[in-house]
Amino acid sequence: MQVLRDREIGVMFWAGRDPVETVRELKALGARCGQIGIAGDTPLAGAAAKWKAALEAEDFPVVTAFCAYNGESYADVPTVQRTVGFIPPQTRAEREKRTCEVSDFAREVGIPSIATHIGFVPEDDTNSDYIMVREMVRRICDHAAKNRQTFALETGQEGADTLLHFLIDVNRPNLGINFDPANMILYGTGDPVDALGTLAMHVISVHCKDGDWPAKGVAGALGEEKPLGQGAVGMPRFIQKLKAIGFKGPLNIEREVPDPAQRLRDITMGVKLLEQLRA
Repeated sequence: MQVLRDREIGVMFWAGRDPVETVRELKALGARCGQIGIAGDTPLAGAAAKWKAALEAEDFPVVTAFCAYNGESYADVPTVQRTVGFIPPQTRAEREKRTCEVSDFAREVGIPSIATHIGFVPEDDTNSDYIMVREMVRRICDHAAKNRQTFALETGQEGADTLLHFLIDVNRPNLGINFDPANMILYGTGDPVDALGTLAMHVISVHCKDGDWPAKGVAGALGEEKPLGQGAVGMPRFIQKLKAIGFKGPLNIEREVPDPAQRLRDITMGVKLLEQLRA
């Protein structure tokens, strides 16, 4: 596999299509590495060997396997609270099992990190949901450690101070952050550059994503994702902060829109923007 440059340009993409075709499409956009998303209904049996062969043949490193789960919805804040990650008690057991399966998939492919949204972490560390999720994250960290992997929690659904307290409380050396600046804005949880400073020593990986703040006066509304450079994040400021904290990992563009053609266009523009900013 190629040796990546500092702050190499990557793309967050999803498994489900032919691995070789997927990787060649990403390379044509200008990406040199990426993160692979594994949806809850993506079959894993036999998938690792196909992805490993494709990534090696195309010389395309993948740095993170990202877990999503059946039944999740990001329609609005109350729906996220009810359905996403490890907070809903009725799905914890199946989602813990699935996360460990994705960790095993990643080990076979040679991917050094797994990541997920764990949902809204309660601020009160005596809350029963907080305690159960903390123990669940500890078990997943221990499983990932056996696979020589880190486990990254995605930012956005709680403030940086709450997430930092949770990380310290979990107390596992292989636990860290997948920092998504747009999520801080989309959920209205804080300035992303300030949050990056708070969480700096725990950042394992990043998403480069943009968005606007939620509409004022609309209870439970999420903000709107935007093409990179067209939202409220301030990508020059964000990349400069990454440089200041010494982050040298890939800049993984994430763009989630229904229209595949628009997604590809926006990623292409994002690659050009990041090539200017990363220099």
